[in-house]
Amino acid sequence: MRIEKVLNNNVVMTTNKDNQEMVVMGKGLAFQKKVGQAIDDTKIEKTFVLKKQGVSDKLALLLKDTSELYLNISSRILDFAQSQLSYKLDEYLYVALTDHISFAISRYNQGIELKNPLLWEIRKYYKPEFQVALKALEIIESETGIALGEDEAASIALHLVNSQLSGENMEVAVQTTEMVNSILNIVKYHFKMDLDENSVNYGRFLTHLRFFSIRFARKEKLEETVDSFFYEQIMLKYPDAYACTKKITTYLENQFKWSLTKDEEVYLTVHIHRVTNRHKLK
Repeated sequence: MRIEKVLNNNVVMTTNKDNQEMVVMGKGLAFQKKVGQAIDDTKIEKTFVLKKQGVSDKLALLLKDTSELYLNISSRILDFAQSQLSYKLDEYLYVALTDHISFAISRYNQGIELKNPLLWEIRKYYKPEFQVALKALEIIESETGIALGEDEAASIALHLVNSQLSGENMEVAVQTTEMVNSILNIVKYHFKMDLDENSVNYGRFLTHLRFFSIRFARKEKLEETVDSFFYEQIMLKYPDAYACTKKITTYLENQFKWSLTKDEEVYLTVHIHRVTNRHKLK
């Protein structure tokens, strides 16, 4: 095998005998190596095949600022998940889960603990995914020494649930895709800007929209936990993003007869502010 792309000193892209893209990992595997050079088989510690076009580019971008340790953790989790769940997992989970774990560890190291308002619902309605996610916490702890709480397990479980929309139910997939695309277009037109689809903030915003679309497909809503004072503070702090959120609310009510809770409006507003404000600063 020969190197086709160097992601970092320890991770490269290549192709196997079936002409499929592969991620190959190993300590020092790409140190002082160039594209076209042979891969030292003795240094290979982990490989996995990528069949979905574009995933390798997302991984390359993510690994510029993220340790490949998290990619290895994601690989272990997804290998276990695939052995336990009845549906095929979307390959993009390598990217989404790696990013999520990296972000979760970063928050932990800063002493920031985020509560997942859907913990109870996820534990109840997505039992197989939640059990896999609890095992994921064990894998994370074994690799990093950090014990994350069940709120993180709930978030990991939602990533797994999201994979069910990858071609298994075309009617739902088409409907949710239409919803996500329309919301993104509302944001673009409201702010009169093209969003950077390669940015991590865009990826996180897209993940939030996918989770929202799953809740829509299952006719589930976030429980009201936001008080009126906090809701009003978000309105005042991010007026432009909030105005955009209200446009999205109107669209969902007219197109899907779906009303947003205050919690959902708050999350949308914060995500919209992040993805547009950081884009403008850039």
